[in-house]
Amino acid sequence: MEFLVRLVQVHEAFREAELRALAELTGIHLEILEYRADSPFCVVRLDSVSSARALISRAIIAHGIYELWGHGKNYESLHEDVKSRSAHFWKLYETVSFRFKVESYQGKRSSSEHRQIINSFEYVGFKGPIMMTGADQSFMVFEEYNLTESKPKNLWFGRLVGKSDREAITKYDLKKRNYISTTSMDAELALVTANLALAAPGKIFFDPFMGTGGFPVACAHYGAHVLGSDIDGRSIRGKGGKQSVLGNFQQYHLTSYYVDGWTSDLTNTPLRVRTGQSGRRGTLDGIVCDPPYGVREGLKVLGRRDGRENDGPVVVDGELAHNRDGFIFPKRPYSFDAMLEDICDFAALMLVDGGRLSMWMPTANEDDKHLSIPSHPCLFLVSECIQPFNRWSRRLLTYQRLKGSDTVEWQPKVREGPNGRAHASDLNEFRKKYFEGFREFDYNGQPKQKSRRG
Repeated sequence: MEFLVRLVQVHEAFREAELRALAELTGIHLEILEYRADSPFCVVRLDSVSSARALISRAIIAHGIYELWGHGKNYESLHEDVKSRSAHFWKLYETVSFRFKVESYQGKRSSSEHRQIINSFEYVGFKGPIMMTGADQSFMVFEEYNLTESKPKNLWFGRLVGKSDREAITKYDLKKRNYISTTSMDAELALVTANLALAAPGKIFFDPFMGTGGFPVACAHYGAHVLGSDIDGRSIRGKGGKQSVLGNFQQYHLTSYYVDGWTSDLTNTPLRVRTGQSGRRGTLDGIVCDPPYGVREGLKVLGRRDGRENDGPVVVDGELAHNRDGFIFPKRPYSFDAMLEDICDFAALMLVDGGRLSMWMPTANEDDKHLSIPSHPCLFLVSECIQPFNRWSRRLLTYQRLKGSDTVEWQPKVREGPNGRAHASDLNEFRKKYFEGFREFDYNGQPKQKSRRG
């Protein structure tokens, strides 16, 4: 059966990836027949109406899905297609309450034109009451225009069979959340990230850079049990009560899905892989994260700058130093590239077969140049979704652990300069480009001069 998905015309690079992820999550065979980034209309083939409802029920970058009754380039061809394609449906809805609506994308119609269009479908023979709210069935005529033309270039007619989960965006809106930070991911993209990572009931998800818990909250919304860590434990504890990560889960009545949060970085995580007679057995079903970009300050991990191991616990006035109020763990510089490689290695080690890693990373986009995308022999890159800004962009990379991949051994790659004294930009190419305005450089390493045009 063919269906029309009414997409949202935002985050266009994420829409197809989300539909495919939801199809895999629900075990639905999805065939995308028509999709364009500049259009909010996507035609798909699915096995049944129930499959369509299951697919759309947790979509974020879509409004709804419609049983496709006809398509045409003008109203004459649309009516011909409706009659040949959907006449066998008409009797099923002959006496139920219904409503008709017309939606014009990049175009406009007057109220009288809407009535004329709706009346042109009188041949379907519906005799039930017309109800604009609470109707048993909703039918929609979609028009798609070019901005410079007065007539539509595409027309669709369909029956609404399912709505998306966009109400969740309002529910988790950061403006209504008790505890956030300046780097909290907006609710819409956090939910999309959870979808691409296949968060679902019975799964365990982990965020190694959890901050105020935005991604774990999004995954818990879909029933996953979540845990996280952060190098700065203050971001997890907050001020306590409502102003904490736990407070966010309490606000949304999701505390039963919150396993725990703790202070650590990826290179010093307490998580361990399970081992058995058959070898490595993954612990996590999914990893979602937005690693620090190291722009405000250089990236760091726990440890001494000189690389030496601690001689033993430090006692101050008879109390362990790390138990005293105001104690700050020592930190040392960390390479941005090493962090990305460590995340992939950690995912390959800890994910179950088929588990997913959804990771954000920044990239320059001047002249279509970008930082290299990390790869790993145990991970398959499922999708790469780009969110552009002005002179840079960020990408949501989603990997899936290959089944039967070799067991991996992970040794964190903390790269630094002599005696740990490298400048933060020396360890982070993106940070360097950010503060240089993403300028191009010549072969001698000097900034190229911008040409002046009269």
